[in-house]
Amino acid sequence: MSSFEICGGRQLSGTITPQGAKNEALQVLCACLLTKEPITFTNVPNILDVNMLIELLGDMNVRVSRPAAHTVVLQADEVHLDYFEGQAFQSKSGKLRGAVMLAGPLLARYGHATIPQPGGDKIGRRRLDTHIRGFEKLGAEFNFDADKHRFTLRCPKLKGTFLHLEEPSVTGTANVLMAAVLAEGTTQIYNAACEPYLQQLCHMLNSMGAKITGIGSNLLSIEGVAKLGGCSHRLLADMIEVGSFIGLAAMTQSDITIKDADVAHLGNIPETFQQLGIQLEIKGNDIHIPAQENYQIKRFIDGSILTVYDHPWPGFTPDLLSIVLVTATQSKGTVLVHQKMFESRLFFVDKLIEMGAQIVLCDPHRAVVIGLNRGMQLRGITMVSPDIRAGVALLIAALSAEGKSTIQNIEQIDRGYEAIDERLNALGADIRRVD
Repeated sequence: MSSFEICGGRQLSGTITPQGAKNEALQVLCACLLTKEPITFTNVPNILDVNMLIELLGDMNVRVSRPAAHTVVLQADEVHLDYFEGQAFQSKSGKLRGAVMLAGPLLARYGHATIPQPGGDKIGRRRLDTHIRGFEKLGAEFNFDADKHRFTLRCPKLKGTFLHLEEPSVTGTANVLMAAVLAEGTTQIYNAACEPYLQQLCHMLNSMGAKITGIGSNLLSIEGVAKLGGCSHRLLADMIEVGSFIGLAAMTQSDITIKDADVAHLGNIPETFQQLGIQLEIKGNDIHIPAQENYQIKRFIDGSILTVYDHPWPGFTPDLLSIVLVTATQSKGTVLVHQKMFESRLFFVDKLIEMGAQIVLCDPHRAVVIGLNRGMQLRGITMVSPDIRAGVALLIAALSAEGKSTIQNIEQIDRGYEAIDERLNALGADIRRVD
């Protein structure tokens, strides 16, 4: 298990470019299974979760080539379907939650699919009901093998239908959408997720020959087609990295420019950090965060304490609540952070409290952060990264802390952030990777 050793208390400066979006990559790469023609993906992040999915596709006999850095070409012309019955698929796909999105394309193109119980972050219950119920309404038969811990879906030919999703699940919407593009007839998906990454998947499928309308809304209409072709697709900048860098700049009193941030697709992320008192300036497609000695949390119009909570798009993304929470520890003022979607994502705050932060964990979903206004600097400690987002929040805390911090289990961070130590060291950080 590898670790980061961080010497904190340094001001950073310079320009940093966010990686391609992890969550988009896990969706669009699976869509290569919908066609036998090659698809070229650019701005693909070189991170563990994405590389594991590409490796899994290669194991299925999808042809993989990397003609340039962050460019991947996938061609699924002769997929080995018997691979899905073996232990190798069960073991590898079970470690990656994104593997669940292989099911929609496989069911649409080949008539059957196998889904292992999902892996990924241990941040709370993440049900597959939205996926399974959607496939059933398209005509698939569903069975669960309790001994092998996997779901099996079969349908010779999917039929278009009307689906009212029980929740606007991003992966659930993406999975059902990819199944519906080759279904017979018209499918309507109501209460669909409409995140930018889901919109990107829709645009990519349309460039392959799909007929999807309502993109960006919660009602998608899909007219099924007989087959899809190849295309080229560029991934957006990772909005979670963009938000992380904004919080990092504020915590470390640094002057940082985030280059090529795909600002048009950030939603209310910049405004939410501005509510914490962070100054930022949008210059074209870049974001400049000047060095600030202090930043003060705003209140609601009636004078009540600010609440920041997650909500399906266009609300605030749950993946950035950990960053908001740690950034607030050195602000002036008080904020209630309400994590509605996952019941275990706030449990990392005990490490922030040990570092000197003033936080009251009300319950698994809510935490009150009392900003210290830099009156007391956080102190370095040894800690363990519990998941991707909490791991980077702890890294930001360590970079702002006095003394040396050690973060263990950094494989969790590497799952979602490409060479984060090297990129931050280029701005003046002092992070050492210890294997």
